Amino acid sequence: MTRTSPMRHARRTPARCALAFAALAATHAAPADAASVHRTLHVGSRGHDVRVLQRWLAYLGQPTNVDGIFGRGTRRSVRRYERSEHLRVDGRVSRLEARRIRRRVRAARRSARATPPPGRATLAADGRTAIAPADAPEAVRDAIAAANRITRKPYRYGGGHRRFRSSGYDCSGSVSYALHGAGLLARPLASPGLMRWGRRGRGTWITVYANGGHAYAVIAGLRFDTSGRGERGPRWRPERRSSRRYVARHAEGL
Repeated sequence: MTRTSPMRHARRTPARCALAFAALAATHAAPADAASVHRTLHVGSRGHDVRVLQRWLAYLGQPTNVDGIFGRGTRRSVRRYERSEHLRVDGRVSRLEARRIRRRVRAARRSARATPPPGRATLAADGRTAIAPADAPEAVRDAIAAANRITRKPYRYGGGHRRFRSSGYDCSGSVSYALHGAGLLARPLASPGLMRWGRRGRGTWITVYANGGHAYAVIAGLRFDTSGRGERGPRWRPERRSSRRYVARHAEGL
């Protein structure tokens, strides 16, 4: 009886694992924008374009086995998709229908990127305003809306201290404006005053960071500050900033 040496078996095992991992990754890969279908696909079709179609269907919520074989399961997924889109239900995918499915996938991916993840605000396409997450409390949405209103204002030392409305804002003036919009502040506060505002520690939704010379806020995970990359003034800043030597304060319940 011929025996396989342990060393030869050990050498083959990583290769087998790599192949298995590659197959798994291919099955769950996101649909590629560059991929396309150049023929009518139906039961019995095989190949890379079938795999592309199967990925598209799975991405659009039609559970489909991605194996490159257009079998009965893929036909059922195609028919379900056709019904959902009010198309003629025949279980076949022409080149024209494939192009429409690809456009539908691209639109769905754009929509997914534009939708803020739960609990986190995102920077809008204009690079200035923020989009509140769908699950944000009303006070958080109001704070973000208030901050959005002054993102075109310039930096002005002392701006926003005498009254909330101003032609320009400094760091504490802009933070005060956002907090006032959320109903969390009755009058503007300078940085030392913000060091004593609210409760000690970081909040779940809104955290104000302040020291004797500067203040900024993190609202739904996005920083609102007057300094950072780009122009000065009250802006949403996607890059992180160290909170070392700052006092963290938050509003009760937020």
